[in-house]
Order: sequence, then C-alpha cells, then structure tokens
Amino acid sequence: MGQRGAGAVFMPSKFVFPGGAVDPDDHTAPLAGHLSDLCARRLGQMVDADAPAPDVLVAAALRELEEETGLRLLPATYPALRFVFRAITPPGRTRRFDARFLLADAACLAGDPQDFTAASGELAHLRWLPLPDARALDLPFITEVVLAEVAALVTGGDQPGVPFFDNSGATPQFRRLL
Repeated sequence: MGQRGAGAVFMPSKFVFPGGAVDPDDHTAPLAGHLSDLCARRLGQMVDADAPAPDVLVAAALRELEEETGLRLLPATYPALRFVFRAITPPGRTRRFDARFLLADAACLAGDPQDFTAASGELAHLRWLPLPDARALDLPFITEVVLAEVAALVTGGDQPGVPFFDNSGATPQFRRLL
C-alpha cells in the first residue's frame, strides 16, 4: 500500500492500493489468453457493452502496479491473479470510478518485493503491511471493505463469487459476480 499526496484532488493523504484508469496502450498489451478462465469471466460480468475487455483491465492493473510501486508480476504468474472485489463509486462524488481489485501472491513478483526504487512517486510510504496494520491506516471506506474480504480469503474463507458494490444506478446494490 502507499499514501496519496496531501495535495491530491482525489482522496488526499489516504492509504490506497496501486491502481488507476485504463490507458490507450493497455488495449494493445499482450495479455489475451493469460488470465484464468474464471478471472476473465468474472471481470467480464455486468459491464456495459463499451467496457474494456478483461485482459485490458488486467493490463492496466499491471501497468499501474509497476508505475506506482516499481514492482511487476512475472508473466507466467498472470493466471494466478485473483479478482476479489469490484466497486462503483456512488453518484454525486467529485470523482467516480468502476474499480476492480486483483490479488496476487508476492512470490509472483519479479525481483525483490521490498525494492520500491523504481516507483513513480505517486504514492509515498510504500510498504508491505500485515493486514491488521493496514486496516489501522487512514483508508477510504472501500479499501477497508476490500481488506476485510482479503483477510477472509487468506485465512481460508470461501468467496461465493466476487463481491460487487454497484452504485451505478439510483439505488445502491450489493451483487456477487459468479
């Protein structure tokens, strides 16, 4: 996790996961066929017709991981990525997003997982944290919810589909992507 700058327009000083928007180059990233069928299927559920394809979403996540932390996953481990949460920001917010949260084992990283020297500087105080320590930080609400889901998964809990906080319409809905 890392901390956003105090002057950031969106979520200043909050601790967040690396991530961001899909860039045009993500559409040409060579990821097709590298995701597990389950991950790709779930990433493609309940999306608009013009939504980025699952491999494009993962290409964006991998690019953002490398930009913001200097870390990158070994390509052979892409099928081990796990889609664990989706959330759409409620209407009326200054910034809205449709975020997908992916999980990978740190053993899937190329190089030293403690080496953040190639990070862009967008996030400060980059570090790996035990889940209880991470949950004690100044976090956005959705990050707290995602960490609770991850905590359940890493302790052997079952995930009956990917939780989806859907605030795309007038009435918020909680869904599961099966």
